[in-house]
Amino acid sequence: MDYALYLRGLVNFNDNLGIFGFISRQDLSERDQNAAKESFESFKELVARFPESRYTPDARLRMNYIVNSLAQSEVHVARYYYSRGAYVAAINRAQSAIADYRDGPALEEATFILYKSYDALGMTELRDDARRIMENTYPQSLYISKGFKAADNPWYKFW
Repeated sequence: MDYALYLRGLVNFNDNLGIFGFISRQDLSERDQNAAKESFESFKELVARFPESRYTPDARLRMNYIVNSLAQSEVHVARYYYSRGAYVAAINRAQSAIADYRDGPALEEATFILYKSYDALGMTELRDDARRIMENTYPQSLYISKGFKAADNPWYKFW
């Protein structure tokens, strides 16, 4: 039974790749997250029901990866909203990522989106709070010095 749960999780995990996913090296967080959520649930059931299974360590690693991917997906959406001038929507998505996915690498950018969105809306007190959080939590952050350019490094841009 543990192997069946593991395989179900793997099928949904790899479903995100698509036919050209390997070639394009597209980030899984940029795609629909339903398959990732189903994969997470399968791995979660495996870990809960069969903690001593030989597949459990790999399932835990994949669960961690999926959580980070889900957080990054929220941040992608928040960044899109910010770029379109929908600052309230960007704030909501960034706050959702911070509240739902603790300690993920994407939370640094989510905090920066909060800071920039509050600044664009003229909410100086919240902007300053977000800036303080950013400086205290991520003291070496490139977002503070470079802004959104810190995240722009896609594989297809050569210039």
